Amino acid sequence: MKGGFFVDYLRWNEHPYAGENRPPRNGEEPLAGSWTMFYLSKSDEKTFKDPDGQKIRLDITHPSRINWDRQLTKVHHALENLTEEQINIANYYGTGVATKQWTPIIDKLIDSYGVTAPHGARILAITEAAINDAFIVAWTLKYNWLVARPNQLDPTLETILCTPRHPTYPSGHATVAGCAEEVLSYFFPGAKRKIHHEAEMDALSRLYAGVHFPIDNTEGLKLGRQIGKIVTSHVKQELNERNQPIDRPYRARTTTLLTPPEDYSQVIPYDFPTGCQSLVKGQKKVSEIMVQPKLYL
Repeated sequence: MKGGFFVDYLRWNEHPYAGENRPPRNGEEPLAGSWTMFYLSKSDEKTFKDPDGQKIRLDITHPSRINWDRQLTKVHHALENLTEEQINIANYYGTGVATKQWTPIIDKLIDSYGVTAPHGARILAITEAAINDAFIVAWTLKYNWLVARPNQLDPTLETILCTPRHPTYPSGHATVAGCAEEVLSYFFPGAKRKIHHEAEMDALSRLYAGVHFPIDNTEGLKLGRQIGKIVTSHVKQELNERNQPIDRPYRARTTTLLTPPEDYSQVIPYDFPTGCQSLVKGQKKVSEIMVQPKLYL
């Protein structure tokens, strides 16, 4: 410790994943932090601005202030005490890209509230555009900080799912979930509790999978929610030609289920490739209670 800060942490690009012989060299989209944004903007490699051009102070703890050994202990505890339900949650939210479970949720909300076609298109576009910006912020931080994954701190760690090929902090799933939660809760305040539950489960699933530290998820949620609030603060000011608010938030409660199907089957099924180079818990044992672990693509 120095001045209240941890002075160093293991870097993602310097240590192999458990079961591998060399550090990862095939990082997923390392240049995504430079991609086009829709609501936020980037003035330099580390600075983002809101739609009004004001500098954003990102609401996330710097990795040098985190005790990563303590975080690893929490990962061990989670993996050693997993229930069948938690394994199913890990697999459900961890199959496919981080947006895979949110697109069906948007569609369910649009259908259940009888949203008109123009408003449906607007809700879908704004939510996905906000998620795009959240991804770019998360990827910028991931590759600037290069925080190592749990299975890099512990070379014997066996995860439930394949460990993604990019740095751990913050969690992309959690950042997307937090952002989607804020935007969808703006449009559908009547479903706010259900949307919040989905965001929490999505983030927590990454701990159950063993591929993220708890703080990757809690800080990712916080960051995503901050971005979502910035976007909704902007769009709610938009007016039509009669100077009326464009959006009409749906405040009635809905009985529509946003949670995974009872058998945890994918809402939009796809036969993703299986297998990975890093250590994964015994395939036969896991396959008895869920489908084979999928790659995060």
